[in-house]
Amino acid sequence: VVESPAKAKTINKYLGSDYTVLASYGHVRDLPPKDGSVDPEHGFAMTWEVAADSKKHIKAIADALKNDGELILATDPDREGEAISWHLEEALRNRKAIKKDTPVSRVVFNAITKSAVTEAMKNPRQVDQDLVEAYLARRALDYLVGFNLSPVLWRKLPGAKSAGRVQSVCLRLIVEREMEIEAFRAQEYWTVKALLTSPRGQDYEARLTVLGGKKLDKFDIPNETSAELAVQAITSRDLVVKSVEAKPATRNPSAPFMTSTLQQEASRKFGFGARQTMQVAQRLYEAGHITYM
Repeated sequence: VVESPAKAKTINKYLGSDYTVLASYGHVRDLPPKDGSVDPEHGFAMTWEVAADSKKHIKAIADALKNDGELILATDPDREGEAISWHLEEALRNRKAIKKDTPVSRVVFNAITKSAVTEAMKNPRQVDQDLVEAYLARRALDYLVGFNLSPVLWRKLPGAKSAGRVQSVCLRLIVEREMEIEAFRAQEYWTVKALLTSPRGQDYEARLTVLGGKKLDKFDIPNETSAELAVQAITSRDLVVKSVEAKPATRNPSAPFMTSTLQQEASRKFGFGARQTMQVAQRLYEAGHITYM
């Protein structure tokens, strides 16, 4: 099962007569536009409804499964594609079209070429639940914020159709964060540090954590005068490095690019505009050098 009927015809040519390739025509289920479709009081439980236009597509897939004992979900290789595969599997299980012994697998390919499709078929996997959870979180936020905000927008701006999807949520998070920043009250504090040398001749920075037998909290040196007194107390005696401990550290790579960060890096390093960046990315994608951009 793929998303688009155009892809279905092409892929069917690559796979041959042993396979039946059908299209889901995009998403097959959504949240009903009424109160209670997302329940924050019970783990954000969601009530899904098969779209009227999608019922015939699900029926076609269910009918095909009567004569074919395996389901391969090959929707797009992004979060929405993973969600469509999950919805399809859930909808078909609800129809009893998938039995307990029916093999269900997920394959992804980044180009509609014979080599990419056949290679993907050799490496099936299960639906990625982490991507599904990411989709569900986005959809719940969209429903809980955007769905409630849209009627306000209709009243204030006649002709507006909706409050946007995740943009409304992001705007709310930004506003709430800005309110926290405005409510913040600055408080002065000082820290005292010393540059020390270990017995092996290695320099490192040490921070004062105990003064006069008392462990220092964040605001215990409130001004410059107190800091100067702490410095005098330290410099009046010799400082000695008693021991050095080495501990393993981990360092994570940078996060994978998303559209915005890809454009920012291309602008910073190469001076590319957003349009030029996406044209280059599209050519790289079509040539098979990068995954879904």
